[in-house]
Amino acid sequence: MMTILEAAAALRARKISSHELTVAALSRARELQPKLNTFITFLEESALARAAALDDELAKGNDRGPLHGLPVGHKDCFYTKGVPSTDGCRLFADFVPDYDAAVVEKLDTAGMVTIGKLNMHELAYGITSQNVHYGGVKNPWRTDCIPGGSSGGSGAAVATGIIFCGTGTDTGGSVRIPSSYCGTVGLKTTFGRVSRYGCYALAPSFDTMGPLVRSVRCAALTYAAMAGYDERDPTTRRKPVDVPQLEPDGRLDGMRIGLANNFFNERVDAGVLAGVETLARLAEKAGARILRITVPDILALNNATLVVQLAESCHTFAPYRDRWEAEVGPVVRPLLERGLTVTAVEYRNALDFITQFRERFAAQVLAECDALLVPSTPFPAPPIGQNAVIIDGVEEEVRIATTRFQRGVNSLGLPALALPCGYAEDSRPYGAQIIGGPFTEALLLRVGAAIEDRWVAGGNARQVAI
Repeated sequence: MMTILEAAAALRARKISSHELTVAALSRARELQPKLNTFITFLEESALARAAALDDELAKGNDRGPLHGLPVGHKDCFYTKGVPSTDGCRLFADFVPDYDAAVVEKLDTAGMVTIGKLNMHELAYGITSQNVHYGGVKNPWRTDCIPGGSSGGSGAAVATGIIFCGTGTDTGGSVRIPSSYCGTVGLKTTFGRVSRYGCYALAPSFDTMGPLVRSVRCAALTYAAMAGYDERDPTTRRKPVDVPQLEPDGRLDGMRIGLANNFFNERVDAGVLAGVETLARLAEKAGARILRITVPDILALNNATLVVQLAESCHTFAPYRDRWEAEVGPVVRPLLERGLTVTAVEYRNALDFITQFRERFAAQVLAECDALLVPSTPFPAPPIGQNAVIIDGVEEEVRIATTRFQRGVNSLGLPALALPCGYAEDSRPYGAQIIGGPFTEALLLRVGAAIEDRWVAGGNARQVAI
């Protein structure tokens, strides 16, 4: 599979055209749709017209940059002008916005070609992407397993080489989980770094936008196009977007990478832990110092985060409450209904706890290391329909276990870069994540690229065979 940089070079060398890339993307998408169900809507006619126009632009010397002419798919929670934008739910099955989401606008300006709207977990509220309205997305590594969620269509479509980028949202892991389960790279951005304008909300205190892509350098390029202040989203910051120049086999001299002594190494598949240690050794070879860090009580943080998410998601969709029973599926509806039971005192207490925890985490972790390297999910993609998992003799609900290492990052507002760290015997990917301080995406991308280069050079990378 070509990366963005490889495709960009081929386009400029006239070895391939945007039209050819788009035809190939649509053809592969259609071929795999019966097997994986990654798309809700295809946009063949507009995509081919757009690709032809972009080829003309490039021929005339109007080069929009490295994303020019490359196929992209948008998670169906992003508004797309004149195209149904369903949020994966019957509530919005007939909604056709008259404007694009900010992320769609920015990638359009950068020259990407939208080939369709990607399937997802209903209302972006879950980790399986088994959608009762539009059918379940399947994992391309093992089709009897979930692809993760809620950006499951994005993860599967990127992993199979259909698109160069799938847009995603991350409220409690929804970029990082499908990246982990599908073996892609995903960037959960700092809260306030990428505009949420024109995207369905879930829990506004935690919602973030980010790309799922084929490599760390692809993440850097798509992040650069997406990020920045937007006056239409008051949560965005005016802070300049810092995008690193990622040299081949880059060095990490002086960088302090933390490995967790607790929590992130508990009730985790042995293969995942081994994978994280492997990435740590690669970072060390690049010059980083590896430190053992004890993290504060993240389980308590997760519990507070869950209270806030239950309350806010319920509030988000409260205007449609009289339609929940008829138009919201049996997996998501109980979560919305649980939000009705959260009291104002519980909500405020949870927010206060999160605020205090941010200070504690900054002092105990971020002051000691530049980035924290930990598992993204504690196990590879579980089978479709599996509701519980047992690790080290402890039984957990799959949804809670899958998000155990995810939720706290959202409530802390921190960025995290997800990337593969190994494979199970049946080839299902293992995932790690690199967590940094606020607005340190450039640092995470530097670390990720240095690790990825050495990972690939060591022959560790695999491509899905479907």
